[in-house]
Amino acid sequence: MQVADLLELRPLLAVLVSVVATVLIVASHRRPNLREGWTILAAVTKFGIVLSMLPAVLNGRVFETSVVTFLPGVEFTLRADPLGMLFAVLASGLWIVTSFYSIGYMRGLSEPNQTRYFAAFAMSLSATMGIAFAANLVTIFVFYEILSIATYPLVAHDEDERARSAGRKYLAYTLFGGGVLVLAGTVMIYWLTAQYGGATVDFAGGGIPALAEAASQDPMMARIAFVLLAIGFGVKAGLMPLHQWLPEAMVAPTPVSGLLHAVAVVKSGAFGVSRVVLDVFGPEVVYELGVGIPLSILAAVTLTVASIIALRKDHLKQRLAYSTVSQLSYIVLGLGIFGWHGLVGALLHIPAHAFMKLTLFFCAGAIHVETHTDYISNMAGIGKRMPLTMIAFTVAAAGMAGIPLVAGFVSKYYMLIGGVQMGMELTPVGYYLAGALLLSGVLNIGYFWPVVYTAFFEAEDDHDAKPLVDFPLGGQRTSTIEDVRTDGGREDKSDSDAESDSDAGSDDGADENLADEPEIRHPTLNDPDREFSDPADRIDTGDYAVDQHASDADVPHSEGDGATAAQGDDESGGETTEVAGDAQHQTVDHDAAPGHHGGPPAGGWERYRGLTALFGRESTWFMLAPILTAMGLAVLLGVVPDHMAFLELIELVVETRGVSP
Repeated sequence: MQVADLLELRPLLAVLVSVVATVLIVASHRRPNLREGWTILAAVTKFGIVLSMLPAVLNGRVFETSVVTFLPGVEFTLRADPLGMLFAVLASGLWIVTSFYSIGYMRGLSEPNQTRYFAAFAMSLSATMGIAFAANLVTIFVFYEILSIATYPLVAHDEDERARSAGRKYLAYTLFGGGVLVLAGTVMIYWLTAQYGGATVDFAGGGIPALAEAASQDPMMARIAFVLLAIGFGVKAGLMPLHQWLPEAMVAPTPVSGLLHAVAVVKSGAFGVSRVVLDVFGPEVVYELGVGIPLSILAAVTLTVASIIALRKDHLKQRLAYSTVSQLSYIVLGLGIFGWHGLVGALLHIPAHAFMKLTLFFCAGAIHVETHTDYISNMAGIGKRMPLTMIAFTVAAAGMAGIPLVAGFVSKYYMLIGGVQMGMELTPVGYYLAGALLLSGVLNIGYFWPVVYTAFFEAEDDHDAKPLVDFPLGGQRTSTIEDVRTDGGREDKSDSDAESDSDAGSDDGADENLADEPEIRHPTLNDPDREFSDPADRIDTGDYAVDQHASDADVPHSEGDGATAAQGDDESGGETTEVAGDAQHQTVDHDAAPGHHGGPPAGGWERYRGLTALFGRESTWFMLAPILTAMGLAVLLGVVPDHMAFLELIELVVETRGVSP
């Protein structure tokens, strides 16, 4: 029996800690060490408050704080129940890790506006705690909108046109699009419950009783309310076709990407869908209305299509972004797999994905800070320069693909069993959902393996630049490498050469280029002089898709050649380079990497071995320690899930919703 303590203030304190920290961070803008000290102190304090409630919640207690009443049956209330604690423990714990990483990242790149960054970061976590502890649809809607506003400065941090455009799209989708749908669904729930037993929007384990009566009497209106709420929260979860804001938001600094993908924003969307299924309608009503299976089918389509798109992304953060779109769909899919295993797997994937995806984004950020490398095709041999980072990336990627001993395997195993049981007991659709899970695992291997292979098994002077990066499907017949490396391993070309390269997509242009370099030929299967047991000759026509990053472009491939579109010195003395075909704006700190704009420098990567990497040569410990911590948590959840509080909380959540094994 769960007992509510209306006088308990700890859920409110967990929200307010970050608000106070925001004020202190802004007040300390002239003292960076003190500013970041407030950030760490607030993160540790918040985590301590949340953990202090965990033992009692596991024993069935609920901590509740009522702040104000809006309407009869509608209060602004915070409540710490098992489902809320699952999200709160995850977000507050990972805020500590991300705060340390942010210090290393922001200082490593000498980023401007760091005070605004840390202040907005603190407010975002305050809103996340509010979402976790929201006791009803009105409260979660308020914090949902606050989160969108608080994260806008983070998305638009760079303040260039691309960042502002991404920020506007982010607000349009999440604040005005998703928010309006959630509000409309909330109003409908209030109206429906008022008609059948008493107006309320409070969450109730297993569903709101009055709404269950309304669903039996007026199923069409109940279905409309469910669709509004599911799509509204699904916008933040990145469900297709409402996912476009997520890849574009990758212009933000990498710690923000980690916040968006692993800790707060997309997780708040998945958490909102969980609340709708478990605590507004209830699993039984969702099944009776027939809305759970279409939701799972949409999630299955999303996870498959997003994985296929990820295969064609050369920019590492873009590939990770579409991976997030795919992985968050696992949670939504599992919520529609009716049964104990499906629900446990869906909820367990919330922390599992958080640990793995945070590791991956931290690794991408460390690579960018240390080597200014963002493209997979530039990472040949980078594993010897950053061995610990790439080992952590490999472990997390294995978990994302569902390889045993990492967290992703456990959550996907539960969902796979749930899908098979659903197929056996309810509908054959369950088998197709299970098949989608297996297919997605194969596609995960497809888009993560090239990164690992390129980093560890390719050398800078023997780079095979073709697997799964860009069209034509299956890759090029030959590879490219330049003998002269000046700008990140690319051949230095004049403007006229760049113009001729941009025409290389046509037959005439290709013939002219080959005529200028008669020694270079295209080997074919009919070439009598070629020994096919030897590697293919490497050619340089300038129009290789992997070199021009056309997979990330918004322009046709023939226009996306990698000529430098514009260069100029920014205020910090770095050179601003915008690459045609990707519109990638990059400010390079030449003090950190002289003469190096990404990719292996002249002479190849420096090799760091054993203790050399551990002594901070690979990266600062402000960045390396969070990477290894997040990776360690992913492994622990995969090896001993029953010894971590997450699985215990999840089992309590599912069992109190009336679903038994």
